[in-house]
Amino acid sequence: MMMKMKMLTGPSSSSSSSSSAGYSKLMPSLPPLFFSSSSSSSSSHNNSFHSKSQNFNTLDEALSCFNRMLHMHPTPSIFDFNKLLTSISKMKHHSTVVSLSHQMYSFGIPPTVCTLNILVNSLCHLHRLGFAFSVLAKILKLGHQPDAATFNTLIRRLFDEGKIGDALHLFDKMIGEGFQPNVVTYGTLMNGLCKVGNTSAAIKLLRSMEQGNCQPNVVVYTSIIDSLCKDKQLTEALNLFSEMIAKGISLDIFTYTSIIHALCSLCEWKHVKTLMNEMVDRNIMPNVVTFNIVVDAFCKEGKITEAHDLVNTMIQRGVEPNVVTYNTLMDGYCLQCQMDEAVKVFDTMVRNGCVPNVICYTTLINGYCKIQRIDMAMYLFEEMCRQGLIPDTVTYSALIYGLCHAGRLQDAMTRFREMVACGKIPNLVTYSILLDYLCKNCHLVEAMALLNAIEASNMDLDIQIYNTIIDGMCRMGELEAAKDLFYNLSSKGLHPDTWTYNILIHGLCKRGLLDEANKLFIEMDENDCSPNDYIYNTIIRGFLQNKETLRAIQLLKEMLARGFSADVSTTTLFVEMLSDGRLDQSVKQALHKFLK
Repeated sequence: MMMKMKMLTGPSSSSSSSSSAGYSKLMPSLPPLFFSSSSSSSSSHNNSFHSKSQNFNTLDEALSCFNRMLHMHPTPSIFDFNKLLTSISKMKHHSTVVSLSHQMYSFGIPPTVCTLNILVNSLCHLHRLGFAFSVLAKILKLGHQPDAATFNTLIRRLFDEGKIGDALHLFDKMIGEGFQPNVVTYGTLMNGLCKVGNTSAAIKLLRSMEQGNCQPNVVVYTSIIDSLCKDKQLTEALNLFSEMIAKGISLDIFTYTSIIHALCSLCEWKHVKTLMNEMVDRNIMPNVVTFNIVVDAFCKEGKITEAHDLVNTMIQRGVEPNVVTYNTLMDGYCLQCQMDEAVKVFDTMVRNGCVPNVICYTTLINGYCKIQRIDMAMYLFEEMCRQGLIPDTVTYSALIYGLCHAGRLQDAMTRFREMVACGKIPNLVTYSILLDYLCKNCHLVEAMALLNAIEASNMDLDIQIYNTIIDGMCRMGELEAAKDLFYNLSSKGLHPDTWTYNILIHGLCKRGLLDEANKLFIEMDENDCSPNDYIYNTIIRGFLQNKETLRAIQLLKEMLARGFSADVSTTTLFVEMLSDGRLDQSVKQALHKFLK
């Protein structure tokens, strides 16, 4: 038994200072729970104790009961203490569970494996994994046998902390020492592996499980099917789905919903309909989540009529639409710029007693902003505030976009300042909107001030933010500043993308700096950033506009060889060149060759 204790006291990565400490060292290090004299009971209370009456509405009730139990003579059964600790744990007062365990220990009440499992669970919730493994050591030291619940809790916590190797190592040691995992153990491992994207390892574990005495259930299969669906491995997911049916494993709504979600993402509408009908045939009724997934998929594909019909169908089947359903349908109409229909859905939702939330108002505000109905967007913004709803970052971003798009940049900046004053933290979308319109409206000084503020906030910026600024600099003729920012991107942990190159090459060509533009163009391939058709057309037009026709034709030839084609602007320039009587005959012949 001591060998088992040595092997099972902690994961390979745990520090000895935390996982090697015994239970007796653990408990004194934890703060004792303070009990006031008014809540303390003496032995004069009725000594009889009925565990069936342990239904607590508040933590104070539970603590009062615990104190009475602690001072009863004779002391109630450990099973009664376990029930009380379980109740407190379900209230999520895990620190209290640890403190009460300390009290029990100091009063000499011997714990059972169940008691210690409750303590392990609470310690794991408190992120005290080292102490949790110390309790495992105590279980072994007392001569008890840890059960599957002990290991399941520890394995789950290891996965939650990203210690995948340690979780698998503990599972292997558990098996090696003769402890039998149950279906929850396997399910915990597979779910953890799936969450970190290692679905193939989860499938191997499933096959290993099938070889033993513990057979997988619907939960185990569904976790893997869901992971395969998220990985877009629908064929493999459907194979497992069929395997479940062949083995007689009862399917549930979660299994079907995972498959339906994957089919929707691939626009396999016929299969979606077939599967939903099959659910009903198996007496598994689609719930609001299942319907919402399909409604959302229809809306995103522009199938708004089908989405609305499906909402009507769910109502006919007795499934009440929730705020997600209505908001999804509103968003679908907004995407089609059918704002009158979106408002009708909103009104229906209110009539049916479903209270609109911030997301509902934001959806409508965003829809009105996209069609430049700022008056309606502002009205809804004020209305949601009157209803006691607090606009969030997304709401403000939508309104700021609408104001910018309508040319009301100063009003947009006013809303931005209001947003910050209200404690709402702007995100990259908010900043990108403002920077884009500041740069497009030649407010480069304000844009740079905003960029400096963003950088000072330690927000993780992407290349798009800097593309916007570089483009603004090029528009304003600040080419040297644009080049400096371009070549300093690496110091910010970023690398230019194709669009960054396109912006700067266009700026250089516009200034007539063709050699620099061509040098940058050549650097693209060297920096593993292959030029696309936009880049080719940009630099070809630059050469043509600066009378470098032969170099333009050479690049045209290269572009066509790569499978790209000249756009309308580039083609127009070449056609104009052909009508120019001053062109050399050899140049004209070359142009005719490529423009046939």
